[in-house]
Amino acid sequence: MLKKPCLGIKRLRPVPDELQIRVYGDASLPTLVYLPGLHGDWTLITGFREALHGRVRFVEFTYPRTLVWSIDDYATAIEKALVSHGITHGWLLGESFGSQPAWALVGKSSSPPVERGASLRQGPAISTPATPSFKADGLILAAGFVKHPLPYGPLILRRIGNLRPHILFRLTMRVFAWYSRLCHRLTPEARTDLDEFLARRTALDRRAMGQRLLLIHQYDPRPIARACRVPVHYLAGFFDPLVPWPVVRRWLRKNCPGYRGGKTILLADHTLLAGSPVRAAAQVLRWMGNPARP
Repeated sequence: MLKKPCLGIKRLRPVPDELQIRVYGDASLPTLVYLPGLHGDWTLITGFREALHGRVRFVEFTYPRTLVWSIDDYATAIEKALVSHGITHGWLLGESFGSQPAWALVGKSSSPPVERGASLRQGPAISTPATPSFKADGLILAAGFVKHPLPYGPLILRRIGNLRPHILFRLTMRVFAWYSRLCHRLTPEARTDLDEFLARRTALDRRAMGQRLLLIHQYDPRPIARACRVPVHYLAGFFDPLVPWPVVRRWLRKNCPGYRGGKTILLADHTLLAGSPVRAAAQVLRWMGNPARP
């Protein structure tokens, strides 16, 4: 069980309108960067994080409740936060919506640096110090996708969400929390974070989730995936009504040069990192090369 505070954790004071980052573990360990799904925070990842304790340096984010950011804005802010904490490379774990900024980060890290003056023929290029950036060692999609396989699926979900009264939205979140407590053996830390998950579901938070659905509809990372050479893996829950994972994995097999295969966890759903944290963590560690405890 992960004890708080843990070795190597760095916290930023919670500011609702800013990206928040937390870093667990020693810098000597392999780095795994978790990018959350539509809910946009770290409140559901506690059990998964605890299952990885001592094996990786785990980085997690909470997104701002922004209604104006693009996917590239998310990726740029995430990269700046990583570099500011001295994290310049590592594996990306993109959960659902988090797969979209993850692809953008892969695209940014794959772009070759351009020297100032290199395009001019009037003389040699002027060498300038490289700006620190983040390089993806690999990408794991957890119930994620490239371009969402249902063309209008995100827009339909957004429309349903907009028509639903806020009191019904809150009730849905409470049912989800009840289901999680009933069906999954949660640690005391995970139960506390689940309470935080419910507290964060405000009207503004709901609007930000709707905006992220719109970004899913608009964003198309397929050109990045077609050029991707870093290892890519797909982790799915068998019962996933939101993302048809067989379609996503078939597309990756045919179009992504870096795709190395996937794993489907039986009796798991779209929230497999929260619902099956031990099995999901074991598979992620295998893909990362089974880093040993220090």
